[in-house]
Amino acid sequence: MEVKVVRRGFDKDDTRWFSKENMKKLKTAQEELVWLLDRGYKIERILDLVGDKNQFSKRQRMALMRSTASSKECQEREKKCLDLKEGENGTIYIDGFNLIITLEVALSKSKVLLGNDGVIRDLAGLRGTYKIIDKTYTALELIGKTLDELLVPGVIFYLDQPVSNSGMLKQLTLAISKDWNSHVDVEIVRNPDVLLMKMGRVVSGDKVILNHCESWFNLANYIIKEYLEDADIVDLY
Repeated sequence: MEVKVVRRGFDKDDTRWFSKENMKKLKTAQEELVWLLDRGYKIERILDLVGDKNQFSKRQRMALMRSTASSKECQEREKKCLDLKEGENGTIYIDGFNLIITLEVALSKSKVLLGNDGVIRDLAGLRGTYKIIDKTYTALELIGKTLDELLVPGVIFYLDQPVSNSGMLKQLTLAISKDWNSHVDVEIVRNPDVLLMKMGRVVSGDKVILNHCESWFNLANYIIKEYLEDADIVDLY
């Protein structure tokens, strides 16, 4: 299979959107958003208000959307976040595309966001279209290395059935994971979010999942900070 060399999530205008001057504006904007969120306003309503005021681009607004949560949400997520040492205590359940794409973007040296909840997220915005790239292999290898390091006995990846090439990613994951110490299964389901929201020991950066799951591991953050020192992290907090 021919695999393209791709910079996942790269935008040539990011140097401009996240310049030193614009970062100051974005940080102030995030403070304003949190203040409003803490008073019951919905992010969808206030994002345009703050974005229009600062004349932010679509990508800058997406960055604010993905990296900002209310103080209460941050506190609740922190309470449910498990120490990585607890990985050895049982199977963990991974939001597959969510974790893999975030690592692909970081490996591409494209912008990733450190949210005010301590979660690293990407700006790829693939929306149902996915192709395996050269970074996919490295992302999976880093996941396996980390799972072995944490002595995780088993893992189940959940992939979205409607997303293109989910079957190919399943086969690749199973092939690469043959060398891992963890027992690995990959399930393709219609809507992984619905399942993961009801589980504990979840790995995801999805806000809805983190708000409703019983417990979770901040695995992407650990992998990126441990193994990808040159990752281009946008920290608005």
